[in-house]
Amino acid sequence: MLSIIEQIKQGKLWDFHGGIHPAENKDLSNKSPIVNAGIPQELVLPLKQHIGSKGDIIVAVGDTVQKGQPLTQGDIAMCVPVHAPTSGTITAIEQRTTAHPSGLSDLCIVIAPDQQDTWCDKTTYADYEDRDPAELIDAIRLSGIAGLGGAGFPTARKLQGGLGNVDILIINAAECEPYITADDRLMRDYAEEVVEGVRILRHIISPKLTIIGIEDNKPEAIKALEQHVKEDDNILIRVVPTKYPSGSSKQLVKILTGREVPSQSRSTSVGVIMQNVGTAFAIKRAIIDGEPLIERVVTLTGEAFKERGNVFAMLGTPIAYLLDKFGYKADKKHPRVIVGGSLMGFTLPHSNVPITKMTNCILAPKRKELPLHTYEMACIRCSACADVCPSSLLPQQLQWYAKDQNYEKCEEYNLQDCIECGACAYVCPSEIPLVQYYRQAKAEIWARSQDEINAERARQRFEAKQARLDRDKAERENRFKKAAETRREEMAKTGGDDAVAAAIARVKAKQAAAQSEKPEVKPAVAAAIAAAKAKQAASAQGATSETLPDNSEMAKLREERKRQARERKAEKEVVESTASASSNDSKKDAVAAAIARAKAKKAQQASEQKAPVADSIVENAEVDPKKATIAAAVARAKAKKEAQQAQQAQSESTSEPVAETEAVDPKKAAIAAAVARAKAKKAAQQAEAQSAATPEPAAETEAVDPKKAAVAAAVARAKARKAAQQAEAQSETTSEPAAETEAVDPKKAAVAAAVARAKARKAAQQAQAQSETTPEPVAETDDVDPKKAAVAAAVARAKARKAAQQAQAQSETTPEPVAETEAVDPKKAAVAAAVARAKARKAAQQAEEQSVTPEPTAETEAVDPKKAAVAAAVARAKARKAAQQAAKEQQNIEED
Repeated sequence: MLSIIEQIKQGKLWDFHGGIHPAENKDLSNKSPIVNAGIPQELVLPLKQHIGSKGDIIVAVGDTVQKGQPLTQGDIAMCVPVHAPTSGTITAIEQRTTAHPSGLSDLCIVIAPDQQDTWCDKTTYADYEDRDPAELIDAIRLSGIAGLGGAGFPTARKLQGGLGNVDILIINAAECEPYITADDRLMRDYAEEVVEGVRILRHIISPKLTIIGIEDNKPEAIKALEQHVKEDDNILIRVVPTKYPSGSSKQLVKILTGREVPSQSRSTSVGVIMQNVGTAFAIKRAIIDGEPLIERVVTLTGEAFKERGNVFAMLGTPIAYLLDKFGYKADKKHPRVIVGGSLMGFTLPHSNVPITKMTNCILAPKRKELPLHTYEMACIRCSACADVCPSSLLPQQLQWYAKDQNYEKCEEYNLQDCIECGACAYVCPSEIPLVQYYRQAKAEIWARSQDEINAERARQRFEAKQARLDRDKAERENRFKKAAETRREEMAKTGGDDAVAAAIARVKAKQAAAQSEKPEVKPAVAAAIAAAKAKQAASAQGATSETLPDNSEMAKLREERKRQARERKAEKEVVESTASASSNDSKKDAVAAAIARAKAKKAQQASEQKAPVADSIVENAEVDPKKATIAAAVARAKAKKEAQQAQQAQSESTSEPVAETEAVDPKKAAIAAAVARAKAKKAAQQAEAQSAATPEPAAETEAVDPKKAAVAAAVARAKARKAAQQAEAQSETTSEPAAETEAVDPKKAAVAAAVARAKARKAAQQAQAQSETTPEPVAETDDVDPKKAAVAAAVARAKARKAAQQAQAQSETTPEPVAETEAVDPKKAAVAAAVARAKARKAAQQAEEQSVTPEPTAETEAVDPKKAAVAAAVARAKARKAAQQAAKEQQNIEED
């Protein structure tokens, strides 16, 4: 069986799947030889013009450069430098739009040519056959040569990967894409230099067989190559059928060798290395002539160009410069400039885009020449795209997944194997731009893969940093531990103590000493209270030895202070009520109150000098002050409740109409009213005299039993209830009209009423004078609290004034003389007389009951007389106040 090489030598060819035969349109630009495009006014050189990484800029703005001088540098195989296409000055290093389907900008070096075209020093390798392949590969890299077929893969990196791994070298001269004729004219015009470049490649790689693959639609180029190839060169010129895309790397390997390149692999994986015709020409110029890659052949074609053909254009030449120089006339409706061929090219956003190492054609078609497909229709699943795909893919499914951004499925369906030839879009009846979907999906997949790579790199760096920190920490701890052990060993040998342990011991000793020297400080308030309690306990028990104080004394002191506060509050309330009751004689009341306050203050100062409050509390230690206070409060509450009940009963009894008769004698009614008023005045005077002359029961004895005092209070309350019931019964019996006569003289009744009012006023004044001259009953003993005495005096004076005011109010209730009128309502007069009589009886009874002094019960030895006196005085004041309120309500009823 013959080997692959023998079969190739015998002229056998293979075929690949799919492919199309579009209109070539190569006659537009392949008829004239290559010309020089000239030097433009500005050159824009992108830093990245190949597949790989950018180089580092080694020039600055304002620098003067010469032709062929490197502008960037890099020390890796995938980085090739950029050189100055001509001499001039660097005017800017900035972002400019580059020739890319995305239309994005990139960092560029801008040169203003000086039109001198001065070369820098050249390095040549005319004796390349005597040079080491590695040296030649490095020279190729420094010359900035990348694949000129359109892919832009660094040539030096490809050659380095093929050393010792390949047995076949293929020179791609197919140039299958329509409109492009750059390689065709290069082989015609520079066939000798192309063949010399192939020889340099053979010397570097040393393959078993070298093949130049060229399509049969280039007969002139075939003849030119055959004229310069020698028999000892071991170079085969193999003519292949014209079929698109036979110029693609994988498809041309399949045609010439029958070997199929695996998915996502290069041709070197099957022992084949491929280089373009233009690349071979650039290698010859770099090795033999010492010229780096600073220009390339570019096809200017399309019906919009007036002068069509191929030119040597400097890298960085603006496309707008070429359009203007070669007669470009834009289509009025649809102006377009395409970089590349009609199938694999892309439309530029504007013409200010520079020529790069991968630019092989500028196509400027008219609208009729290349119609625009602006309307994308739905896929009809005709499978035409799958039939023509040279990579045996499924373009329909890939388009669906790319459109839905399902990039995982795109990778599963081998999107990376797509060579973007455009055959699928060319045959699609629905005019779907399939290649655009594939390019966008590839760019997104590449960006995501870069992000994952960067993330993985960052993770590795972080883990490496953490490992280094942990390692440093462990080493530091081991170092400290070792140093401590060494120090202990040295201290043990010298017989000394450990310095650290000694320092810790000294700190602990100092803290202990500070705590022991700290004195116990007790609060001054606690010490004073303890001393006071001890003194009180010693004086109460009569003991000479010191005893510990207890909390009971302090509790008593607090209770005493609370009691005094309550008494002061009650005194204030009584004074306020007295002041409100005595509004008619405010000056006298103010003077009396001031005198009472002065007397109380003087008595309080004298009592404080004689005996402190604490001593009196100790002497009366056997009496419970809480119970006495509670009993007094209960008595006051009950008295107040009974007075309210009596007042309510009286108001209910008097609410009924008393005038049931049809005829009343007004004279008799007036006489009865005058008599009732006189009796009321007399009763009020007697009550005042009794209340003033009666001494306080608590002042006669020094010791009163609180239980008996409570019993006396209960008896007083019972009598008050009984008196109220009697008054109610009398008021019911007196409700009948007392005047039975039918005729009354109104003048006489008015005179009698005026006389009664005058007498009532005089009796009130006399009662007030008697109350002011009455001596204070509580000041007879030395053991009475001066504050309580002052309170009792004020209460007594208030009662006297209140009684006088009641009498005056009763007298004023008598209607004014009605001498001017000739007729008086007998019914109203009778009612008024009955009401007056009832009030007089009730006031007299209440005064007698209140003036009754409970019998003293001096049988016990331990009673607080001050509290009993205060309680009795308060009870009497409340009774009087209840009577006054009842009288006022009755007066209001009569006036209504």
